[in-house]
Amino acid sequence: MKEARFYTTLEDGVECRLCPHHCRIREGGRGLCRSRECQDGKLYALSYGRPCALAIDPVEKKPLYHFLPGTQCLSLSCTGCNLSCRWCQNSDISQVAPEEADNYRLSPEEVVDLCLRRGLPSIAYTYTEPLTWWEYLSDIAVLARGKGLKNILVSAGFVEKKPLQELLPLLDAANIDIKALDDGFYHRYCGAALAPVLENILEMKAAGVHVEITNLLVTSLNDSEQQVDALCRWMVDNGLQDVPLHLSRYFPRYKMSEPGPTPKATLLRARQTALDAGVKNVYLGNV
Repeated sequence: MKEARFYTTLEDGVECRLCPHHCRIREGGRGLCRSRECQDGKLYALSYGRPCALAIDPVEKKPLYHFLPGTQCLSLSCTGCNLSCRWCQNSDISQVAPEEADNYRLSPEEVVDLCLRRGLPSIAYTYTEPLTWWEYLSDIAVLARGKGLKNILVSAGFVEKKPLQELLPLLDAANIDIKALDDGFYHRYCGAALAPVLENILEMKAAGVHVEITNLLVTSLNDSEQQVDALCRWMVDNGLQDVPLHLSRYFPRYKMSEPGPTPKATLLRARQTALDAGVKNVYLGNV
């Protein structure tokens, strides 16, 4: 285990300050992400050095279509997520504690060495919510940057300002998943809030990070023309019209057995809505 960053000590435990949840964690307890635990009055990152998934992926699978196209990346993940989306596509690793999943033992140095030995140009922190294993991500990213490797963040973007600002100089690219441009949707279906996500996307873009956005269109929940138009108008209004937008097809997973997959006609209509709103690079995923 490694002592976590971004927390304050309380009389009966700690308060985690990594994400906007600000979990108050008593001795022996854990935060909502299941991977940060209070022991002896300190907060520890339980998943540090314990990746549960390693793979070599096309960078387009992240999805990133305008960053190092045609190359592969080392994809790495630990357990944990600070959202609770009812349709989570990777719930077997995102919605569990570190001890509830198979994992490897790899130091940051070993991760970077593995990437170099495979001749890969980048490392993608992906599959779950990498910002919940911030310490491991950060330590790898520092070493990767020193070896000329690129760092890719695939995230829901629900993090506090200070952790993000410390990470920004190490990031080269990010794909951020906007669930819907609707705070009520975030609270009802994802256990989070919209405003920090939008603010963090703008912070990344201003810092020179290559940003792409994903919007998973869940059948009958956030797939209306009005909802897609609202997201795209926000992008255009904030100077993000050139940012690639990935409209992704939903399939029933985790706690949602219905409704069925997003109809292809809905995706095609959504793409046209996005183009009409002024977003220049619109792609369909999972089709």
